[in-house]
Amino acid sequence: MKKLSDFFGFSSRDNTQTRDCNDIKDITSFENTQKKECAFDSRERGVQTVKLSQIAGSVGRYQDFDEQFRFKSQVPSERFTSILEAMRCGTVLPPVKLYQIKDEYYVLDGNHRVAAAKKLHHDEILATIIEFIPSRETLDNVLYNEMMDFCDRTGLPRSIKLTEVGQYDNLLEQIDEHYTYLKNLASTAKNEISNNALTSYSTSSSKVSPPLTFAAAARDWYRSIYQPLCSIIKRGNIVETFSNRTLADLYVYISVGHWKRKRPAHYGIGLGKMIPASMEEFRDEMTELNEIEYPEMKQSITVFVLMTVRAKNEYKIIEKLFELDEIVEIHSVHGDVDLLVKVRLSRDLLSSDAEVISNFVHEKMRQLNGVVSSKTLIPGLSRIKPV
Repeated sequence: MKKLSDFFGFSSRDNTQTRDCNDIKDITSFENTQKKECAFDSRERGVQTVKLSQIAGSVGRYQDFDEQFRFKSQVPSERFTSILEAMRCGTVLPPVKLYQIKDEYYVLDGNHRVAAAKKLHHDEILATIIEFIPSRETLDNVLYNEMMDFCDRTGLPRSIKLTEVGQYDNLLEQIDEHYTYLKNLASTAKNEISNNALTSYSTSSSKVSPPLTFAAAARDWYRSIYQPLCSIIKRGNIVETFSNRTLADLYVYISVGHWKRKRPAHYGIGLGKMIPASMEEFRDEMTELNEIEYPEMKQSITVFVLMTVRAKNEYKIIEKLFELDEIVEIHSVHGDVDLLVKVRLSRDLLSSDAEVISNFVHEKMRQLNGVVSSKTLIPGLSRIKPV
């Protein structure tokens, strides 16, 4: 259990005792970060919920708190104690005021409220935000400003993070296409209602739906197209293959290639077999499914491996092979080869059949002591009778 001194910086035995100054680090100064990022132009962002873990410093009182937003050297004031007690009792306090630079926030007003919320292990706090825009010409800043412009236009959360300049334009193009599609859909539905009401006029039919906005279309795109395809990509464990890329990067690569450029997949399982050829067909299909029903970005591969082995090692090799989950059948045969092995593998979106098969046969089968040679057969057309 944490002691009171862990939070306030004094000993429970001696209120005048403080922590070693060498162990205390200041929270970050807003002014230092502002100069570093050349962030002088600002925009009001209104009231939002902010994660406390993203509050990195203070505008004016960064020397009064340590990096965990604990008082550095003195017993907390009565004001802090009253705020702490009010939060414990669930009293709703006014939003704090924060300055934002990129993904970090700095307290302009409400240092005590932030310190109290952190002490109580809250995750978030309500804040009025003014964002300062970084203008320094770095790749991170260019990407951040592109993301910010994208989110300002669409109203979407800042969770779509790309690592290549110019790719947000592809997403805006998709949303604009989806916006047009939804408008046409609404227009068609409206005409059908009008045609069905040739001689009657009801109160319900006279109600006019609010006009579709670009932001509303963006939310629908995010919910019914972007998130489902990202979930499918996650299932393929593809992101781990690209350590310097994000899930959003792969979404752009796959969706633009498949729906816009109509390029055939040189790697992987052939998206055309899993994902419809148009974005709207994909949306319609995903709308009918729960997330657990989304298709897997994997495909099963069945191969047969003919193995020649030394006679004295044959039984031991069979036992070793049978321990491998990917091997489903082993037959000792007479003729030019000694073993017939049926292997069932799976591969993700960006792997090729040849790569997966070659790696498994070489690393898991050919390395066994006593194996002389092997030959891999990949079936083309297969027909299997039910058992």
